[in-house]
Amino acid sequence: MPFDLRRAEPTRPSLFTQAIAVPVVLWVVLAVLVAVGATQGVDDDVADWGYDIGSSSDRMLSFLDGVAIAFSNLPVIGVLLLVAAYTAWRGERRLAGWVVVSGTLALGGNALLKLIFRRDRPSFDEPLRELVSYSFPSGHSAAAGLLVTVATLLTIVLTGRGWRRRILIALWVLIGLGVGLSRILLGVHYLSDVIAGFCVGVAVTLAAWHVLVPAAARLPHELAVLTGTGRKRFAVVVNPSKVGDLNEFKARVLAVSRPAGWREPLWFETTIEDTGRGQTQAALEADVDLIVAAGGDGTVRAVCEEAARTGIAVGIIPHGTGNLLARNIGIPLNMRDALEVAFGGQDKAVDLATFRTDAVLQDPAAETDDDREDADENETPTGTETCFLVMAGLGMDAAIMTGVDDNLKQKVGWFAYFVSGVKALRFPAMRVEISVDDGEFKKFRARTVVIGNVGFLQAGIPLLPDAQIDDGQLDVVVLAPKRFIGWLAIVVRVMGRQRRTNERLDRLAGKKVVIRAEKPMPMQLDGDPVGDGTEITAEVQHGVLLVRVPIAPAPAPA
Repeated sequence: MPFDLRRAEPTRPSLFTQAIAVPVVLWVVLAVLVAVGATQGVDDDVADWGYDIGSSSDRMLSFLDGVAIAFSNLPVIGVLLLVAAYTAWRGERRLAGWVVVSGTLALGGNALLKLIFRRDRPSFDEPLRELVSYSFPSGHSAAAGLLVTVATLLTIVLTGRGWRRRILIALWVLIGLGVGLSRILLGVHYLSDVIAGFCVGVAVTLAAWHVLVPAAARLPHELAVLTGTGRKRFAVVVNPSKVGDLNEFKARVLAVSRPAGWREPLWFETTIEDTGRGQTQAALEADVDLIVAAGGDGTVRAVCEEAARTGIAVGIIPHGTGNLLARNIGIPLNMRDALEVAFGGQDKAVDLATFRTDAVLQDPAAETDDDREDADENETPTGTETCFLVMAGLGMDAAIMTGVDDNLKQKVGWFAYFVSGVKALRFPAMRVEISVDDGEFKKFRARTVVIGNVGFLQAGIPLLPDAQIDDGQLDVVVLAPKRFIGWLAIVVRVMGRQRRTNERLDRLAGKKVVIRAEKPMPMQLDGDPVGDGTEITAEVQHGVLLVRVPIAPAPAPA
């Protein structure tokens, strides 16, 4: 997980200054009010309320003591030193220096402020804890504000936009607020002490970042993000059933593309009859430098199949349920982040795999049941040749795709595949034979066989851990548990990325893979069920497709 300091850059330069100014101004106002005694009435009322709660039980008191110990100076300094050591080890010396400077100034500065104000702590007839040091500002709250700000900024530079980042930041903030509340419940600080302490920790840490870190953003060279002719003409192929409000989607595309210098785009919407191929061909004929594909894996596959071998890159805005291609090549699932990759990332040459089968294949890029029903008239009784980017297979994995409840998928996303997978665990074994690179056929008795151009499923499950989308070969996994309980052993081996193979879990790899089943079996192509058949031939086409991927920041200065 790389540190990308560009993620912490505000959309407007003034935002960071404002973020520093707010706690500074709040602290100054509190300091003046405390100095003249204007907060004492409110402070006393809140202190009495906190004392009543803190003294309610021995368990509560023990918990508050634990919080006090955990966020005292020595543990906080220890955590900061570990964070600084880790960032330095990762080559981010400016970040390490920022952590050390922030800790020194926030904790040391807060101690000096205590000596300046010399405010006594709250007084009770039967105090829960007696401390001899001064009260304003709260040292524990300053440490909490410091740690929360450090954790928040590191979370931002380590993660993309989305629910994971929001959950982590919310967690840090809740922990910080909890520390401040604990000081009131323990009867050792006033409300104004706690707020002032937070202000010190947050303001000092933000100010240190503003001074020490921005110069280390290390933007890549402009040539690294160049694609096509450099004229910055692009087209968007969008599945309107996937993006929700189409006008809002267009506005968000323009909000990212215009500041990056891209021209007004050409817009193409997919239809039931044409799920992306015709629109991509029209975009290519318009001589664009970039094609942005917005939709599920089916839309993305249709666009990529047409764009292959043209030298025109594809930017992927994932709007499906699985989004396996995006997950495997590092494209963020958050729309804003994905758009920034499309318009500010770099080109990467990846593999495409041809797919030939004797199955009666409905339109493989159709992404809804209605799409597939309307595609019946296009079926080719003699079999079909198409391509895939992610995975293809037959057996239980295809039964899972067929058994997914579309209504459930709309509500819970990829978890619907897990539910369908549990139902398909009793899928019967089948007899297959597999040939790699035109070699002899090897016989297997399997529940499922998967050919992968990439290796990871949803939730980061490493089904094919050695598979790489740019290595010029396909990876195959054959799963053959004897009974239901055998799946547990396979799950352990898959999640542990064990290299050992046997008759229950075997792996193969090569440029060409042929699979033959003794009778028609369900097949899937990039997560879409494609009918029943007895034979699959897959062959890798090395480096024929350009896709936009995140660009790493320039190396840290030595």
